Amino acid sequence: MVTEIADFTVRAESQEQFADAVREGLKYVSDTPGFRSARLTRSVETPTRFVLMIEWDSVEAHTVGFRESENFPRWRALVGPHFDGPPNVEHFDEVVSYRTA
Repeated sequence: MVTEIADFTVRAESQEQFADAVREGLKYVSDTPGFRSARLTRSVETPTRFVLMIEWDSVEAHTVGFRESENFPRWRALVGPHFDGPPNVEHFDEVVSYRTA
């Protein structure tokens, strides 16, 4: 499993619309084989900064399965208009996990 972390800066007037667009657009992402889960967070200190974390079975599930599918342009059409600059996207392997009961 890998986690895609997408770091977005959105236009100040588009914060709520961006969150709504992600909520709506996740149907296109989740339709991809290899998708596991997604979570959108917003910075407390910088409310125009959002971080989307998506768990995939593999990097290829994201980069090939989703990014090369007909669903990627649909996703991008929903979320893209709210960007204030290009997102930063990277993939991460889990190294340590810890939770309290």
